[in-house]
Amino acid sequence: MGRVTFCGACGSVTGSSTHLQWGETQVLVDCGLYQGDEELERYNWRTFRYAPYELAAVLLTHAHLDHTGLLPRLVAEGFQGPIYCSKASRGLVSLILQDAGHLQEEQARYAKKKGYSRHPDPRPLYTAKDARKTLKLLKPLPFDQATEILPGIHVRFRRAGHLLGAASLEIQAKGSDGERRSWCFSGDVGRYDVPIIKDPEPPLDPPAALVLESTYGDRHHKQTDPERRFREVIQRVFKRKGTVIIPAFALGRTQEVLYHLSQLVDDGELDPNVVFLDSPMAIKATELYAQATAEHDEDLLELVEQHLNPLAPDRFQRCRSSEQSKALNNRTEPAVIVAASGMATGGRVVHHLKHRLPDSRSAVVFVGSPAGGTRGRALVGGAKTVGIHGQPIPVEAEILSLHGLSAHADQGELVRWYEELPGSPGRIFLNHGEDQPRKSLEAILRSRGATRPQLPANGDEVAW
Repeated sequence: MGRVTFCGACGSVTGSSTHLQWGETQVLVDCGLYQGDEELERYNWRTFRYAPYELAAVLLTHAHLDHTGLLPRLVAEGFQGPIYCSKASRGLVSLILQDAGHLQEEQARYAKKKGYSRHPDPRPLYTAKDARKTLKLLKPLPFDQATEILPGIHVRFRRAGHLLGAASLEIQAKGSDGERRSWCFSGDVGRYDVPIIKDPEPPLDPPAALVLESTYGDRHHKQTDPERRFREVIQRVFKRKGTVIIPAFALGRTQEVLYHLSQLVDDGELDPNVVFLDSPMAIKATELYAQATAEHDEDLLELVEQHLNPLAPDRFQRCRSSEQSKALNNRTEPAVIVAASGMATGGRVVHHLKHRLPDSRSAVVFVGSPAGGTRGRALVGGAKTVGIHGQPIPVEAEILSLHGLSAHADQGELVRWYEELPGSPGRIFLNHGEDQPRKSLEAILRSRGATRPQLPANGDEVAW
């Protein structure tokens, strides 16, 4: 009998993971890290709902930590099978997991040194060595080609937008009644008509069931002109001799930010020498984006032909070393600093925030909506102080959000993607969303004639 168990991201936007089982054969779709407040992050330490060593394979929709970040722990606890991802995702997964392993170790050391952990000897969730072992298991698959990954189980990747290499998964296998049927896992659906990568694509086969993300199921992204918004903020902050900090995810969001800043450079409105990309992982990811020409959209290809590539290595200043990053804290001239992470929970941006938040001349520009429980959400919500490295940091800087740069489809785009399916699924499950967005998306899909979508909770099981 086939069975599907929802193991994460049910009622939240982190920790994506779904367990599939047909008899003795077990497969996992995504193995994501929970990010946010302490309650959410405690989920990362809980016992898996399955025995990792019994899994035959893992399928990844894309490289972001909330979909891949627990893989090294899975491997450390016995998983040894293949981890399938799209070809374009492989390099990004390698970057993010190696960085995550080092960051886990670094945070444990720092917490012990500063004494702000509740544990006398804090340990990392997993190590850089665990991450390296994980990367040896990656097996890339092409888009649009059905592959038999296990006897009787076929998988096909379709472009999902959202991020370089991001995929929706079509999985075909026999159900509990002996009939073959296809399930579609949307992964994170991207935006339409945005720069750099190609638009989302629907599955090729009519799915019997659909597992659809719902991050912005209750929201319509504001139609914004990113160049105009960045221009206004930069001009205002530079006039008062401040610094613009842009917390941005190293994968995807950073590259789009660079694209729009590059437009300002081309228009003669911004000096590229005062723009700093301060994230070794974002620098490497940008190089991967630049090399993945098969995934570029027409607009980016045209810019490359005109020698105006916004992802070119000489376009902006790149801070590779920690010394270069620390030097930015001593800079008194106006600057734009793009640094990870987008939720302001880790990475170099945390140090920049610690230094610049008390400065009323400066501004912090979030490009998207940080998840609940994160430092980014607190800042966007108007917090007067935030805790950084165990210290209360006053917030005097201007805090702004540019929602139009979200990498997630909004309600209208999710409905558009749904309506482009080759057939109506008999069952729909909404995950990867907080409860209010899930309920709103459920209502709009039902109004469009969809079979009533279900809102699974963590641990819920359904028959394949």
